[in-house]
Amino acid sequence: MTVSSTITIRPADPERDAATCAEIYAPSVESTPISFETVPPDAAEFARRIMKYSATHQFLVAEEDGEVLGYAYACRWAERPAYDWSVETSIYVAAGQQGKGVGRALYAELFERLRAQGFRIAVAGITLPNPASIGLHESMGFEPIGALRNIGWKEDGWRDVGFWQLSLQPLGDGTPDPPVPPGPTA
Repeated sequence: MTVSSTITIRPADPERDAATCAEIYAPSVESTPISFETVPPDAAEFARRIMKYSATHQFLVAEEDGEVLGYAYACRWAERPAYDWSVETSIYVAAGQQGKGVGRALYAELFERLRAQGFRIAVAGITLPNPASIGLHESMGFEPIGALRNIGWKEDGWRDVGFWQLSLQPLGDGTPDPPVPPGPTA
Protein backbone atom coordinates (compact mmCIF):
# COMPACT_ATOMS: atom_id res chain seq x y z
CA MET A 1 0.00 0.00 0.00
CA THR A 2 1.34 3.44 -0.89
CA VAL A 3 0.44 6.18 1.62
CA SER A 4 1.76 9.11 -0.32
CA SER A 5 3.93 9.39 -3.37
CA THR A 6 6.90 8.42 -1.22
CA ILE A 7 5.66 6.32 1.75
CA THR A 8 4.90 2.64 1.27
CA ILE A 9 3.44 0.11 3.71
CA ARG A 10 4.81 -3.38 3.18
CA PRO A 11 5.37 -6.65 5.03
CA ALA A 12 8.43 -6.59 7.26
CA ASP A 13 11.40 -8.63 6.16
CA PRO A 14 13.37 -10.14 9.07
CA GLU A 15 16.79 -9.70 7.43
CA ARG A 16 16.14 -6.26 5.98
CA ASP A 17 14.06 -4.61 8.73
CA ALA A 18 14.87 -6.17 12.11
CA ALA A 19 17.75 -3.86 13.04
CA THR A 20 15.79 -0.69 12.21
CA CYS A 21 12.68 -1.91 14.04
CA ALA A 22 14.86 -2.63 17.08
CA GLU A 23 16.29 0.93 16.87
CA ILE A 24 12.81 2.46 16.65
CA TYR A 25 11.62 0.43 19.65
CA ALA A 26 14.67 0.81 21.94
CA PRO A 27 13.91 4.33 23.28
CA SER A 28 10.44 3.19 24.44
CA VAL A 29 12.09 0.43 26.44
CA GLU A 30 15.11 2.37 27.74
CA SER A 31 13.65 5.71 28.76
CA THR A 32 9.85 5.55 28.98
CA PRO A 33 7.21 3.42 30.66
CA ILE A 34 5.48 2.86 27.29
CA SER A 35 6.87 -0.66 26.95
CA PHE A 36 7.03 -2.96 29.94
CA GLU A 37 10.15 -4.62 28.56
CA THR A 38 13.23 -3.54 30.48
CA VAL A 39 15.96 -4.59 28.05
CA PRO A 40 15.60 -3.59 24.39
CA PRO A 41 15.51 -6.61 22.09
CA ASP A 42 18.35 -6.78 19.59
CA ALA A 43 18.05 -7.27 15.83
CA ALA A 44 18.16 -11.07 16.13
CA GLU A 45 15.23 -11.06 18.56
CA PHE A 46 13.32 -8.65 16.33
CA ALA A 47 13.92 -10.93 13.34
CA ARG A 48 12.49 -13.82 15.37
CA ARG A 49 9.42 -11.74 16.28
CA ILE A 50 8.87 -10.65 12.68
CA MET A 51 8.97 -14.28 11.52
CA LYS A 52 6.71 -15.49 14.34
CA TYR A 53 3.99 -12.83 13.96
CA SER A 54 4.12 -12.85 10.15
CA ALA A 55 3.49 -16.60 10.05
CA THR A 56 -0.01 -16.30 11.53
CA HIS A 57 -0.90 -12.61 11.68
CA GLN A 58 0.87 -9.55 10.24
CA PHE A 59 4.01 -7.47 10.76
CA LEU A 60 4.20 -4.37 8.56
CA VAL A 61 6.63 -1.49 8.10
CA ALA A 62 6.19 2.00 6.68
CA GLU A 63 9.06 2.92 4.39
CA GLU A 64 10.13 6.09 2.59
CA ASP A 65 13.12 6.20 0.24
CA GLY A 66 14.40 2.94 1.71
CA GLU A 67 14.12 4.15 5.33
CA VAL A 68 11.77 2.40 7.76
CA LEU A 69 9.69 5.04 9.56
CA GLY A 70 7.66 2.76 11.81
CA TYR A 71 6.08 -0.64 12.21
CA ALA A 72 2.84 -2.24 13.33
CA TYR A 73 1.97 -5.84 14.01
CA ALA A 74 -0.71 -8.13 15.32
CA CYS A 75 -0.33 -11.30 17.34
CA ARG A 76 -2.51 -13.66 19.37
CA TRP A 77 -4.52 -11.95 22.08
CA ALA A 78 -4.37 -15.02 24.32
CA GLU A 79 -3.55 -18.70 23.97
CA ARG A 80 -6.99 -20.25 24.56
CA PRO A 81 -8.78 -21.43 21.36
CA ALA A 82 -11.87 -19.30 22.03
CA TYR A 83 -9.66 -16.23 21.42
CA ASP A 84 -8.58 -17.35 17.92
CA TRP A 85 -10.54 -14.52 16.24
CA SER A 86 -9.00 -11.79 18.42
CA VAL A 87 -5.63 -10.09 18.04
CA GLU A 88 -3.44 -7.77 20.04
CA THR A 89 -1.98 -4.89 18.05
CA SER A 90 1.10 -2.79 18.59
CA ILE A 91 2.59 0.16 16.73
CA TYR A 92 5.77 2.21 16.97
CA VAL A 93 6.78 5.18 14.83
CA ALA A 94 10.33 6.55 14.73
CA ALA A 95 11.19 9.72 16.62
CA GLY A 96 10.65 12.67 14.33
CA GLN A 97 8.05 10.81 12.24
CA GLN A 98 5.09 11.02 14.64
CA GLY A 99 2.17 13.21 13.64
CA LYS A 100 2.77 12.75 9.91
CA GLY A 101 0.15 10.05 9.28
CA VAL A 102 2.59 7.13 9.37
CA GLY A 103 0.81 5.44 12.29
CA ARG A 104 -2.64 5.87 10.74
CA ALA A 105 -1.42 4.44 7.44
CA LEU A 106 0.22 1.46 9.15
CA TYR A 107 -2.89 0.69 11.17
CA ALA A 108 -5.26 1.13 8.20
CA GLU A 109 -3.29 -1.43 6.18
CA LEU A 110 -2.87 -3.75 9.16
CA PHE A 111 -6.61 -3.79 9.87
CA GLU A 112 -7.47 -4.40 6.21
CA ARG A 113 -5.14 -7.41 6.14
CA LEU A 114 -6.47 -8.75 9.45
CA ARG A 115 -10.06 -8.49 8.17
CA ALA A 116 -9.09 -10.43 5.05
CA GLN A 117 -7.67 -13.16 7.29
CA GLY A 118 -10.97 -13.44 9.20
CA PHE A 119 -10.05 -11.79 12.50
CA ARG A 120 -12.92 -10.06 14.30
CA ILE A 121 -11.56 -8.08 17.28
CA ALA A 122 -8.38 -6.06 17.84
CA VAL A 123 -7.21 -5.09 21.32
CA ALA A 124 -4.51 -2.58 22.22
CA GLY A 125 -2.94 -2.13 25.65
CA ILE A 126 -1.56 1.34 26.37
CA THR A 127 0.58 2.30 29.35
CA LEU A 128 -1.05 5.36 30.94
CA PRO A 129 -0.73 8.23 30.50
CA ASN A 130 -0.01 8.26 26.77
CA PRO A 131 -2.21 10.85 25.04
CA ALA A 132 -0.54 10.40 21.62
CA SER A 133 -1.21 6.66 21.53
CA ILE A 134 -4.73 7.08 22.88
CA GLY A 135 -5.40 9.71 20.22
CA LEU A 136 -4.16 7.46 17.44
CA HIS A 137 -6.14 4.44 18.61
CA GLU A 138 -9.36 6.37 19.12
CA SER A 139 -8.96 8.08 15.72
CA MET A 140 -8.83 4.59 14.21
CA GLY A 141 -12.09 3.57 15.91
CA PHE A 142 -10.82 1.88 19.08
CA GLU A 143 -13.00 2.35 22.16
CA PRO A 144 -11.76 2.26 25.76
CA ILE A 145 -12.84 -0.89 27.60
CA GLY A 146 -11.03 -0.71 30.93
CA ALA A 147 -7.73 -0.55 32.73
CA LEU A 148 -5.51 -2.59 34.97
CA ARG A 149 -4.42 -0.31 37.81
CA ASN A 150 -0.85 -0.28 39.11
CA ILE A 151 -0.12 -3.45 37.12
CA GLY A 152 3.55 -2.84 36.33
CA TRP A 153 6.60 -1.14 37.82
CA LYS A 154 8.63 0.91 35.34
CA GLU A 155 10.50 4.22 35.41
CA ASP A 156 10.34 4.50 39.21
CA GLY A 157 6.60 4.08 39.51
CA TRP A 158 3.58 1.81 39.35
CA ARG A 159 1.89 2.04 35.96
CA ASP A 160 -1.66 1.54 34.76
CA VAL A 161 -2.41 -0.13 31.44
CA GLY A 162 -5.58 0.87 29.64
CA PHE A 163 -7.21 -1.35 27.05
CA TRP A 164 -8.93 -0.29 23.85
CA GLN A 165 -10.91 -2.52 21.51
CA LEU A 166 -11.81 -2.31 17.81
CA SER A 167 -14.36 -4.42 15.96
CA LEU A 168 -12.65 -5.39 12.72
CA GLN A 169 -15.82 -6.84 11.20
CA PRO A 170 -19.25 -8.10 12.26
CA LEU A 171 -19.16 -11.12 14.51
CA GLY A 172 -21.89 -13.01 12.64
CA ASP A 173 -24.00 -15.92 13.83
CA GLY A 174 -22.75 -19.44 14.39
CA THR A 175 -19.21 -20.72 14.51
CA PRO A 176 -16.98 -18.58 12.29
CA ASP A 177 -14.43 -20.07 9.96
CA PRO A 178 -10.96 -20.04 11.51
CA PRO A 179 -8.70 -17.15 10.51
CA VAL A 180 -6.43 -17.96 7.59
CA PRO A 181 -2.67 -17.45 7.56
CA PRO A 182 -1.31 -14.50 5.60
CA GLY A 183 -0.93 -15.05 1.89
CA PRO A 184 2.47 -15.20 0.14
CA THR A 185 2.51 -11.41 -0.36
CA ALA A 186 1.09 -10.65 3.08
